[in-house]
Amino acid sequence: MKKIFLWLLLLLPLFAHSQAFQDRMRGPTPLNETTPPPPIVNPDNSDVRRMRNYAMQPPIVPHKIEGYQIDKNANRCMMCHARTRTQESQAPMISVTHFMDRQGNFLAELSPRRYFCLQCHVPQADLKPLVDNEFKDVDTMLNQTPPQGAPAKKK
Repeated sequence: MKKIFLWLLLLLPLFAHSQAFQDRMRGPTPLNETTPPPPIVNPDNSDVRRMRNYAMQPPIVPHKIEGYQIDKNANRCMMCHARTRTQESQAPMISVTHFMDRQGNFLAELSPRRYFCLQCHVPQADLKPLVDNEFKDVDTMLNQTPPQGAPAKKK
């Protein structure tokens, strides 16, 4: 009897906590039900290059790409961003890293592993974040004043 009572005391907080748990992404929808998808919004079409938050971050797509064909037969992005088309389109050329194979050798054409642009580059929309985010980029971290009582940086 003592063992059962002890087990109940140990497991009771787990059951109480599991009832109060709520996934912040799903909201109040139970796990056995499908959450309704958010409405589709218009993507940002400002055509303005945005600042990157960290080194080697892929640039975002600053224009609409609805209806772009990107499959094994065609890549609509390369009509403007290919090395041979940038002068007439005034679009930025794809990075030289897109011409490298897995061994680091440079190729004459776009590497097959970099062919599907939307694996890394994504269009943006002005939306409220799904979860709170307190991300600070490196420049912000380096330029903020140290808290009171913290040791000063050596120069």
